[in-house]
Amino acid sequence: MSGIEMNIVAVATRILPLLDLTSLNDADDAASTAALCAKATTPVGNVAAVCLWPSFISKAKQLLSGTDVKVATVVNFPGGSLPAEKVVDQIAHALADGADEIDVVMPYAAIMAGMGGDQRATDHLLACRKACGTATMKVILESGALAKPALVERASKVAVAAGADFLKTSTGKIPAGATLGAARIMLTACRDAPRPVGFKASGGIRDVEMAAHYLAVAEEICGPGWVSPATFRFGASGLLDAVLGVLGQGAATPVTTGY
Repeated sequence: MSGIEMNIVAVATRILPLLDLTSLNDADDAASTAALCAKATTPVGNVAAVCLWPSFISKAKQLLSGTDVKVATVVNFPGGSLPAEKVVDQIAHALADGADEIDVVMPYAAIMAGMGGDQRATDHLLACRKACGTATMKVILESGALAKPALVERASKVAVAAGADFLKTSTGKIPAGATLGAARIMLTACRDAPRPVGFKASGGIRDVEMAAHYLAVAEEICGPGWVSPATFRFGASGLLDAVLGVLGQGAATPVTTGY
């Protein structure tokens, strides 16, 4: 095996336990949930979590019982436009059903609007943080909609101040997904936070080579050894197929998610 081949195998091995294997299709059902959970455990290791609609949390918990794979779900998804009371209710139901991690879309339109929008977004996320309790709260900034570096930076600071455990790039539901530029801004906010804050890249990352760039940026900004499932995730589905292919496990059956 050449040095290049050994390197890509090493990268794929690193990526596998960082994956939030995701399916957020309108057509998802019990069968697609079972297929997603079956993919989460592989002969060469398990993913970090599955991320699916709230209605499938209980099913996923049953299917993944006895494994170390966490169950994540989404709230205020995908537009980030629901009132805080509704999102708090979504979180409560998700936790009651057994969710380990909550991916909440911040009201990013408030950040874009200015004129007190940062405070409105902060208050919204503080309510979500309280509702999450000790559960992991990943805040989705929708960096592709924010677009401007200054807005991504402001949104990152708002999310950190409101108690985010992770900053997440995207819902995967708009054309603009994760970018390395947004990742740099968000990872800098993670590094500068007064407490541990992780980073999740999602939206359009489908191959090992692209994922490797995100790992490199994370290590450049946050330091060698910072990346782990506790601090870094990839939100994806097709990326698992690419990883398994590199690791000699063949191409798994694709899951169509929009991610």
